[in-house]
Amino acid sequence: MERRDKINYYLDIAEAVCERSTCLRRQFGAIIVKNDEIISTGYNGAPRGRKNCCDVGCVREELNIPRGERYELCRSVHAEANAIISAARSDMIGASIYLACHDAKSGTQVGNVEPCSMCKRQILNAGIEKVIVRETRNEYRIIDVQEWIDNDESLFGRDSY
Repeated sequence: MERRDKINYYLDIAEAVCERSTCLRRQFGAIIVKNDEIISTGYNGAPRGRKNCCDVGCVREELNIPRGERYELCRSVHAEANAIISAARSDMIGASIYLACHDAKSGTQVGNVEPCSMCKRQILNAGIEKVIVRETRNEYRIIDVQEWIDNDESLFGRDSY
């Protein structure tokens, strides 16, 4: 019997979490893990109590706004933010956050994604040390959060989504 490696195990869970997403564009799932314990999960969707995009439509989609732009028009809270909101900072210091993404229309896995600049700031403030992003069913990319501090794109006005 061949056992699933631990990183892909956690990414599989993040992928299952993204199935709860209510976004009409991309469905993200995030889990925060520390010392082999899942601290919290999050997916992208409208704030609690508000109507979901899947029920009322997407303004950004209707206006053809490219991804990574005009987030103030988006109803959703991002998966990373929802996972961070649901955890105590003391539990997140030194943790890893695992991310998986699906295209909402086709349901296919999307690789080569990265947290937006706002989520990057939240990840930094939460004390999370690694971001692990699913690329394919068995491949992933590990981002050392310290790189975001050392190479601060916000100093140069570059987007990161």
